[in-house]
Amino acid sequence: MQGISGIVVLIFIAALLFYSVRVLREYERGVVFQLGRFWRVKGPGLVIVIPVIQQMVRVELRTVTMDVPSQDVISRDNVSVKVNAVIYFRVVDPQKAIIQVENYLVATSQLAQTTLRAVLGKHQLDEMLAERDKLNLDIQRQLDELTDQWGIKVSMVEIKAIDLNEVMVRAMARQAEAERERRSKVILAEAEMQAAQKLLEAAQTLAAQPEAMQLRYLQTLTVIAGDKSSTIVFPVDMLGPLTQALARGAAADKGRPTG
Repeated sequence: MQGISGIVVLIFIAALLFYSVRVLREYERGVVFQLGRFWRVKGPGLVIVIPVIQQMVRVELRTVTMDVPSQDVISRDNVSVKVNAVIYFRVVDPQKAIIQVENYLVATSQLAQTTLRAVLGKHQLDEMLAERDKLNLDIQRQLDELTDQWGIKVSMVEIKAIDLNEVMVRAMARQAEAERERRSKVILAEAEMQAAQKLLEAAQTLAAQPEAMQLRYLQTLTVIAGDKSSTIVFPVDMLGPLTQALARGAAADKGRPTG
């Protein structure tokens, strides 16, 4: 009889130790409640919990990667898009994460979805497509402020994809094509303007120097003469200014004293 009692006592002690001794890893903490009231945060390592009197809830401190499901967002310019994202967060205060919210994972997921819609709804479609880094930072800041009361730190938010319907995709393609045509016409107009300006400067230079005009005329005749099938009518009187200039140059050379 005493042997049976001893075995029962040993089984009781073994069960007591089994339910009392907990081992927490380096990235885990245990929120311990005593008679229903918060007592302390323990861990990592070996933790003793008194059965019935104390209860412990494990909390992980590692960064959690959570996908935000695709959300229907209406931009400020009334364009409907589907946006999905991923958030990175971790628990920095285990006491708040367990006491202040029922399930911090579910709460953070729901809050991320509403924050994503609220932030993106304030921007136009072009801003969503061109300023994604800025939007990521805005969402992260707002989400971090809201989850701070739960002992959670949101370290990063990344928008994964912004999906447009086919009608909007075709409209954007037409807009891009029109923009390319506009830029092409502007470049051509600027080139014409620059060419006209250079021609005007050349004409003014030739008009100020009659001799240069005659030389330019002779160069043009040389080019035309390259085609043997062409007949050239050469007005001799146009060489008057050039002849006079050459005569003045010869007279000047004659009047110089020789050494």
